[in-house]
Amino acid sequence: MLKKLIQSIRSPLRLKRTVRTTPEIVGSNQHSLRREQFSRNAVNVVERLQRAGYQAYIVGGGVRDQLLGIAPKDFDVATSATPEQVRAEFRNARVIGRRFKLVHVHFGREIIEVATFRANHPQEEGDGDSNQASRNEAGRILRDNVYGTLEDDAQRRDFTINALYFDVSDERILDYAHGVHDIRNRLVRLIGDPEQRYLEDPVRMLRAARFAAKLDFEIEKHSAAPIRKLAPMLREIPSARLFDEVLKLFLSGRGERTFELLVEYELFAPLFPASAKALARDPEYAGKLIRQALANTDERIRQGKPVTPAFLFAALLWPALPARVAHHQDRGVPPIPAMQEAAHELISEQCQRTAVPKRFTIPIREIWDMQERLPRRQGKRADLLLENPRFRAGYDFLLLRESAGEETGGLGDWWTDYQDASDGERRGMIRGLASSQEDGAAPRKRRRGGSRKRRPRTGEGAGNE
Repeated sequence: MLKKLIQSIRSPLRLKRTVRTTPEIVGSNQHSLRREQFSRNAVNVVERLQRAGYQAYIVGGGVRDQLLGIAPKDFDVATSATPEQVRAEFRNARVIGRRFKLVHVHFGREIIEVATFRANHPQEEGDGDSNQASRNEAGRILRDNVYGTLEDDAQRRDFTINALYFDVSDERILDYAHGVHDIRNRLVRLIGDPEQRYLEDPVRMLRAARFAAKLDFEIEKHSAAPIRKLAPMLREIPSARLFDEVLKLFLSGRGERTFELLVEYELFAPLFPASAKALARDPEYAGKLIRQALANTDERIRQGKPVTPAFLFAALLWPALPARVAHHQDRGVPPIPAMQEAAHELISEQCQRTAVPKRFTIPIREIWDMQERLPRRQGKRADLLLENPRFRAGYDFLLLRESAGEETGGLGDWWTDYQDASDGERRGMIRGLASSQEDGAAPRKRRRGGSRKRRPRTGEGAGNE
């Protein structure tokens, strides 16, 4: 199926892009940006490269975000100097990457990323140096170290809003792709033919969704049109790279909106196949749980609180887990071993799609394991669970499940009260447990009307404390 898809859309690879060789010059009297607004270190890198005789500009998100009044996360520089020439100018620099060579110039904790102007790849087989540029049979770029001019580089940028070059010497913006126009109209638009650009790098589909969510933009209709058809191409992307992209998608502070766009453009299934199937089976419960987890994460990011990918992945994958646990229990496996076996299977499958590191998969399994242990409160079990390093994350996850409408027999309220109770009150709560509930696992039924409200607690539903 994937091979037929590739064959049906390879023809755009031969389409010629419209190259704009003369930029629109946006003078300092036409915009509000001043060099003082940019990182002093980024300005220093640009000026040193210019003094050495090279072209150099602050480019991309740092310019885009400043125009939008958003504090940039970092600042990138584009230059005519090769990576080796940049390295020769800065003792505090090192060349990184093989697929796409860059230079990182270190200034304490700040890193200024410097990229050499890129050019288009040769379109015909046998053209160019395969050590510098190569594609696979679908057109995806495997190596991208073909250097070119500033005009070439502007056309190689992915989106118009990222193809803006700020010259610190005279505070002009060089706009090769009507990026300022698209910023004003709040549009995410690909440069060049959309199908060709997505085939070159399918991750651009995820970036389109991420920028649209982060900036509260719309994806321009021609740029959006091929996404659903090409979404399966994400399965060809290395799992380690997709893990990094998932973190960018969901830890940007706009994770809930990003999720909506991923589902809308059918990009969620290539990233989380098991969760996508669970979402299709029970969209109300699975959708509510995932959205609530992402909303909680977004709120913590806005408040400057820490977040952990482990809790987020636990929530994203949870809707696919109960059915697997039930399957193992139907085979006679006890509840806790059934949970552990199902968790191992699900995480192993997910790691084939997004390479989740062990430092996160272990706490994911522990959070899930706590869901089977929290109902077991007899004797000293409650106090032992309270002392468990994963109790807080497990408790927060329990509240998240209840907020999605999952019935747990008031377990969340019980643990909320138990944490605040005195020793004497805790003993009374243990004695008050009905014997039929002491050793049973929490039921998986869902409330039709949702869970009843409880007073908010610090970090509720976040699992990061």
